[in-house]
Amino acid sequence: MLRSVGQERLAGSGEDPRVAELRTAVSRLRRELAGHPAEFPDRGIAEEELAALDAMAAGGSPEIPRLRRSLLLVAGAIGSVSALAPDLREVRIAIELFGEPPRG
Repeated sequence: MLRSVGQERLAGSGEDPRVAELRTAVSRLRRELAGHPAEFPDRGIAEEELAALDAMAAGGSPEIPRLRRSLLLVAGAIGSVSALAPDLREVRIAIELFGEPPRG
């Protein structure tokens, strides 16, 4: 279930729902990537960046520019693997829940 940008933490849960959504989406894509039989040149990059996304989400308050950079690297690495497109889209949607990075 997707939540809107800026939604408050659920009462009693302690975890930002956007972080929970991101962790779920990243976990799903990591599983799908691990189970995908085809080898492709940038698979290692995708795996590393997904691990980085997971670590940022586990930290609780990820940096938006870093989230977006990791998303671009993952998309570039697995963008041609159409079987992973739906899960990649879910990661993108989860990152978009954090909104735009502050302009400075």
